[in-house]
Amino acid sequence: MRIRGHIGEWPVDLTLELDDGEWARLASALSAGAGAAAEAPVAPAGQADRLWETAQQLLRETGEMQGPALLAALQALAGSPEAGKRLLVRLRHSAQVRVESGADAPVYRWQG
Repeated sequence: MRIRGHIGEWPVDLTLELDDGEWARLASALSAGAGAAAEAPVAPAGQADRLWETAQQLLRETGEMQGPALLAALQALAGSPEAGKRLLVRLRHSAQVRVESGADAPVYRWQG
């Protein structure tokens, strides 16, 4: 396999050589990863809506929170770091939330 391109201004010309056993292990790892991703639990629509409403209510009641504290609260609320990050991104893009640069971290303010 040959990879050519640029990283920034640096040219890249990389050749990867794998024997048949290495290709088989790579294919096995990729197919196992695809199966695990397909089996990952997805929150039912009603539960996701309740989480979103609760996340909005949290920020509405506090008025404002710094990003790291809000993320920690959302992760605890949602039960996983990934779900907490998704809620934080939704808040960041919500018309009812204004995100400002704070001294150390972004500050999320409820505008609704």
